[in-house]
Amino acid sequence: MASIDLNSDLGESFGSWPMGDDASMLGIVTSANIACGFHAGDPAGILAVLREAAARGVSVGAHIGYRDLVGFGRRNMDPSSAELVGDTIYQIGALQGLAKAAATAVRYVKPHGALYNTIASDARQADDVIAGIKAVDPSLILMALAGAPIVEQARAAGLKVVCEAFADRAYNADGSLVSRRLPGAVIHDAEVVATRMLRMVREHRITAIDGTEIVLEAQSICIHGDTPSAVALARTVRAELVASGVELKPFTEAFRD
Repeated sequence: MASIDLNSDLGESFGSWPMGDDASMLGIVTSANIACGFHAGDPAGILAVLREAAARGVSVGAHIGYRDLVGFGRRNMDPSSAELVGDTIYQIGALQGLAKAAATAVRYVKPHGALYNTIASDARQADDVIAGIKAVDPSLILMALAGAPIVEQARAAGLKVVCEAFADRAYNADGSLVSRRLPGAVIHDAEVVATRMLRMVREHRITAIDGTEIVLEAQSICIHGDTPSAVALARTVRAELVASGVELKPFTEAFRD
């Protein structure tokens, strides 16, 4: 039986400004990428999401980003290596403390937004994030864009890596994500998204925005939680996969000793 993990970015509300429906998403996904306070999230809200994830048996990862609350971590930045290593350690450490209080544990790290896209191919910043992860806990798994150079770079450095595909994002022919500034970058039709993800699981292929067929070897599917239709889209994707005989489970189970 084919299996896949479903993940979503959660814990991104800030004070009185809500972002997404975390409780509903936690009833759908198998892994939760929890904001660490740099691009979004506040300690009390993050703790509440962690407690809910623990109660539902959802695997937890640190969703680290650039220090960019105003830009939601989606603006390109060029921190020094010392800054980026330190910021990586700081964010993981903060989430680890909150996770312990919530009776769960951080199992993996998924960079967010501009940081995620930058380190996919920027070897220097990728090295900094890798170094930060290893300094905290070298057993943490890195979640990265399927097919990106960072996958082999991190594995060569001794990290375990899980590759992901994006359900609601369009791809370029080279396997990179279409910039959010361009039309068609985000796919809103739930049925289209569900069909393309089922094909990705079965055939490891996806159609790029220009019609090119590309190969994606992914063990997790990301469904963004910050769009108005996120919950409905996630439910449709999950239902399509389950109805087609695909088993949904946290990717972290494959890495247990």
